[in-house]
Parts: sequence; C-alpha cells; structure tokens
Amino acid sequence: MTELSLNVLDVAQNSIRAKASLTEISVEIHTDKNSLVITVEDNGCGMDKETVKRAADPFFTTRTAGKTGFGVPFFKMSAEMTGGSFKIVSEKDKGTKMTAYYVLDSINRMPLGDMPSVIEALTLCNTDIDFIYNYSVDGEGFTFDTVKVKKILEGVPLNTPEVKQFIGEFLRENTEEINKKKTF
Repeated sequence: MTELSLNVLDVAQNSIRAKASLTEISVEIHTDKNSLVITVEDNGCGMDKETVKRAADPFFTTRTAGKTGFGVPFFKMSAEMTGGSFKIVSEKDKGTKMTAYYVLDSINRMPLGDMPSVIEALTLCNTDIDFIYNYSVDGEGFTFDTVKVKKILEGVPLNTPEVKQFIGEFLRENTEEINKKKTF
C-alpha cells in the first residue's frame, strides 16, 4: 500500500464482511507528540482470542476466497515500521477495535493519503451501514456521522447525486480547514 488511507479502506472492508452495522474511523494527529493514531472500530461479529492472535499473520484469513489476508498485517507493519505500535481488541459477537500508532515524522511513515475519498466511498457504497469519521489535528477537528446525516435527510438516500456531492465537499473542505495547508 502506498498510503495509509488505502489501509484504512481495506480494514474497513473487514468490518463490512463482519456484518457491522456501525463502523467508526478516527484519525488523530498530534504534532506536539509527534504521533498519528488511526483507529477502526466496529460492532460486527468480532473475533475469538485465537483469531485475534492470528489476525496479523499474512498467511491467515477467515475469507473463503484466497489463502492470504494482507490488510491487518500491512496495517500493523505500517505502524511498526515507524517505531509505533498496533493493537487489536475484539470480542466475539461484540465487535473489533484496531488501533495503529505512528511516529509522525518517521521517514518510514507512508503519507496519510486521501481520507475524504475513502470515507466518501465507504459511505456511498454501503448506504445500509453507518459510519462515523473523526478527524483531528492538534485537538481541532470535525466529525462526519451518517446516523445524523440520514436523520436530517429524512429518507433521501445518501447516494443521490446532490447528497453525494455534499458529502464529498463536506469531507474535503473540513479536512483542508483542519490541516491548515499541512500535508500528513
């Protein structure tokens, strides 16, 4: 993977396969602490303790198509390459939380990439699933919450052209405002 946002997309796809009805994705950047923290948490089917232990093994997968599962191992490796760490917490029938801690200025850290497009794609391609996206830089941030958006829209589908355009613009404009012309 060439950017972290693609890793997030891949891990979020695991949440979808795990039958999650809600997936929360958080990106927290702390320049004063030299850290970038990405969390993907869902309320899907979860994993038992043995599966959690094996989840970061690239030659282990619960999928029936294909013999390998590189999403979680790449997510873990991308954090550890920077001197950071990775953690999975999961409980069967309750959900899973994966957190990757990155050293922000590490030469080995891949760029964050286009998170607005990833969140937009997840939202518009999976309108039956709710997503919460939190993005912050040094304590200033915003939240995009499809539960709230759907309530405001009163039944208008998220993937109608006008709503799709609004979602994309909302995510990009807020990200640009928070980033203050910095690239992460």
